[in-house]
Amino acid sequence: MAKPSRKLLTLCLFVLATVVLTPASAHELEIHGSNTVGATLAPMLVSGYLQQLGDSNPSSRPTGEENEQILSVNAGGRNLSVLVAAHGSSTGFRTLASGQAGIWASSRPVKPSEAEQVRMRADLTALESEHVIAIDGLAILVHPSNPINQLSIDTIGRIFAGDIRNWAELGGSNRPISLYARDDRSGTWDTFKSLVLGKDYQLDASALRYESNDQLSDDVSRDPGGIGFSGLASVRRSKLVAVSDGDAPALRPNQLTVASEDYPLSRRLFMYTMGSQTPDFAKGLIDFALGADGQALVAESGFVSQNPIAVKPEFDASVPQTFRRLTEQYQRLTVNFRFAEGRTKLDNKARRDLLRVKHYLEQEGRSADDLLLIGFADTQSHELRAQMISELRALSVRKALNEAGLPQVAYTGYGHYMPVGGTGNQRNGRVEVWIKDR
Repeated sequence: MAKPSRKLLTLCLFVLATVVLTPASAHELEIHGSNTVGATLAPMLVSGYLQQLGDSNPSSRPTGEENEQILSVNAGGRNLSVLVAAHGSSTGFRTLASGQAGIWASSRPVKPSEAEQVRMRADLTALESEHVIAIDGLAILVHPSNPINQLSIDTIGRIFAGDIRNWAELGGSNRPISLYARDDRSGTWDTFKSLVLGKDYQLDASALRYESNDQLSDDVSRDPGGIGFSGLASVRRSKLVAVSDGDAPALRPNQLTVASEDYPLSRRLFMYTMGSQTPDFAKGLIDFALGADGQALVAESGFVSQNPIAVKPEFDASVPQTFRRLTEQYQRLTVNFRFAEGRTKLDNKARRDLLRVKHYLEQEGRSADDLLLIGFADTQSHELRAQMISELRALSVRKALNEAGLPQVAYTGYGHYMPVGGTGNQRNGRVEVWIKDR
């Protein structure tokens, strides 16, 4: 018989250690991870779920550790309690992998290296494991008195790298720039590092680092030279700056630009579970969070709900007349369909959004005949190729809606015009959903 490989023995020892060393939790569920999710949103979702199960209103108490709380309710004579610990997205993965946490709250997608570590037990990229619970906009914050109203992603990167050190270099006041940033354990930091700093810039050593979004924002609002970044729910008294990517117009984060993920620094907030190994209690909380009631709490918490609403966009001068005519009798739903790989495979969020669009039509007394899908492509070498790709994307969503019970939705493509990001940005490849005016 062949001897087991060293890699296999190491894996077996890791699994055995996980089973033996992981302490039994005193709670029905533990949620670990992102401060962005765990500070307000996760406790609100847990409270909403417990309220459905309990005989009275849920209660909350601190654990004695900063950024931790226990929410509990009495249900049929039994106490149900949930621990929410918000110490950063990376801590959430470790506790999920060890078995301590039933849910990992994250403000960034799972990393390939993380998914590989638990691949033998669950696929964290699959629909049953990856749950988008809200959309957030990474807010760029300055002092309310700062005259700067918009910045490009590249300029923001140069500021935080220390290449630009005075606001006068950007047309502002002659004042040194102070940098405020989240700490290394934060998913918000991971998102900023990925979307803004990239491979070209490194955070300047002078930056003050924070575990809390709210505290960072409060300190920026007291510093006339300050600039920082936080989740959208933590803007508080600071001033929001519009952000541009490449040649695309600058956008401020709002209900439409963030929910549709057109805003350059929009991001998804996640809860991850271990697929088929997920406990029933955790599954129930996830279902509640993804449903209409849970998404209403998302909006109440200050993040952007995935429940679609219809909005009449305000077009700027860059929008072509042909597009204005195409959509003049329509409003836009706050949902975009995006793709996981290639040109036609819908990602996990899009697959759930199919049912959200259907539910919206049922609630509003509308039908599939009222919808228009408009596909877009990233910049291509030939206009005809871009048109073909954009139409294929719209057709792909049309077929998926048909399978969800919404047949024969009208569709068209708009080629590679009206990008929402720089050339090569995946956000340009999208399908917008429009609905006829009543």
